[in-house]
Amino acid sequence: MPDPLANKYIALGVTGSIACYKAVDLASKLTQAGVLVDVIMTREACQFLAPLTFQSITHRPVVTDVFDPQSELSIDHVAIAERADAVIVAPATANTIAKMAHGYADDALTTTILATQAPLIVAPAMDAHMYDNAATQQNVSILRERGCVIAGPASGRLASGLIGKGRLLETPALLGCLRQTLGRHGDLEGRRVVVSAGGTQEPIDPVRVIANHSSGKMGFALAEAARDRGATVSLVSAPTALPDPFGIKVVRVQTALQMLDALHSDAPMPTH
Repeated sequence: MPDPLANKYIALGVTGSIACYKAVDLASKLTQAGVLVDVIMTREACQFLAPLTFQSITHRPVVTDVFDPQSELSIDHVAIAERADAVIVAPATANTIAKMAHGYADDALTTTILATQAPLIVAPAMDAHMYDNAATQQNVSILRERGCVIAGPASGRLASGLIGKGRLLETPALLGCLRQTLGRHGDLEGRRVVVSAGGTQEPIDPVRVIANHSSGKMGFALAEAARDRGATVSLVSAPTALPDPFGIKVVRVQTALQMLDALHSDAPMPTH
């Protein structure tokens, strides 16, 4: 099956968070997947990274100012908005989320977001207290109600030293979110798919188990492929080193009987 990202135009908005270094890896992985990436950086993002960093990876001009005479936006300020297949803001600061929620268009990024009809993905990244603040939660809710996909944030150690919710999702999860968003109206839209994966483990005693060498990679790949074609997917997985795929319900089990019960729960079998 062709990659849903291949030959797509993706507008990548980068805002002023320390997590913007992860956006470099995202831009790189998108380019490797055959995506034409238009990076739009806010003024604050340029304090963390030079536009040349993204230009070197994407081989495309980086937009930093809607009035830049070298940018196509100086001629057509909605050029990127009109051609984008999706817009992803990663990282998205509390300030940018607030501007998006209330319709501000005071820079190249918010202008593009306001003008586009493409799917919008927002990946928050900020201090835990900022994310938990009632104002931020309300702004996130406003965006979600408008159909915006909110990707994350994850929990963990933050730049401030706090442990909490506010970390930008890792690149594989953001790529999974993009693939799911682009493929949500695919040929499996409205279908439910249940996939089993990995090798079960049958305990002999508290230390030893009977198992096999199954990595689970095929089952995980099938689940992601179904997700990318619009299906609602459940993945029942025996022990594996693979992370949970984005946008897929994952049920972790150990034994064959546990897997059977989980499969019956997600995909009930007829009794006759």
